[in-house]
Amino acid sequence: MTTALITHPACLDHDTGPYHPENAERLRAVLAALEAPEFSDLLREQAPMATVEQLSRVHPAAYVEGILSIHPQLGEPVQLDGDTVMSEGSAEAAARAAGGACMAVDAVMEGWARSAFAAVRPPGHHAEPNRPMGFCLFNNAAVAALHARARWGVQRVAVVDFDVHHGNGTQAMFAADPDLFYASTHQSPCYPGTGEPWEHGVADNVVNVPLRPRDGSAAFKAAWTDTILPALDRFAPGLLIVSAGFDAHIDDPLAQLRLETADYAWITDQLTGVADKHCGGRIVSVLEGGYDLHSLAASAAVHVRGLMRAH
Repeated sequence: MTTALITHPACLDHDTGPYHPENAERLRAVLAALEAPEFSDLLREQAPMATVEQLSRVHPAAYVEGILSIHPQLGEPVQLDGDTVMSEGSAEAAARAAGGACMAVDAVMEGWARSAFAAVRPPGHHAEPNRPMGFCLFNNAAVAALHARARWGVQRVAVVDFDVHHGNGTQAMFAADPDLFYASTHQSPCYPGTGEPWEHGVADNVVNVPLRPRDGSAAFKAAWTDTILPALDRFAPGLLIVSAGFDAHIDDPLAQLRLETADYAWITDQLTGVADKHCGGRIVSVLEGGYDLHSLAASAAVHVRGLMRAH
């Protein structure tokens, strides 16, 4: 078994307009990096559109139908908030981003891949049940988690998040369910202003370790080694999902953490170790942030290399 790479050209058609940091060039950079010869063994699959049923396990049906109904005319995007925009192609892109995350779950549960990386956009971890925000329309990782439960009977699902921004949407969806686990390292203070250490969920199923601006590898590794990985081990998930944002890199323009590309190889190895112990090796990763094209491409490449190496 190997690693599945799941994406779709429609994810490039989510047009956020000029100068927006979350743009199609991000995904192009990631996919170009994954065309290198060392990635020739990836199982390359096209992301399907998520169904309304899949999306509605996380978001109310009225919200889902509202987002999917927005089809602005070409050149006339709809601004949902100060950061979040929809163009003519955004509804399909968002449905395929969530659908790709669900297909990644199917890949590892059906057994034709050991791990899967959904290289999709728009990202998802800021999307709350009733609100798009922070570039996100549907919460791709949460949709995938509840898909794993509904289709495959995986009762205990963990989402871990190393994006530089706290995944407020994922936490909001998981905090009240003791069989769902969410953990995050993120910069604080920083957008969206959530993710304090005292936010524990109903059963210590939420773990937040804020990092301070200019923190680097040592603080990042300590947060995971001392706090998050032991909590994840105690939770013992049946499936591990990664919200893989690469914007904590020192070269990223949107925040001030100072991770190096090698740190993403390190955290990937730690997480595949957890998956080997608790999940039969099954691990799903979904692209979130990362806004410097060079560091995003390099970091995503070492992440996928780590997923492949674990087999």
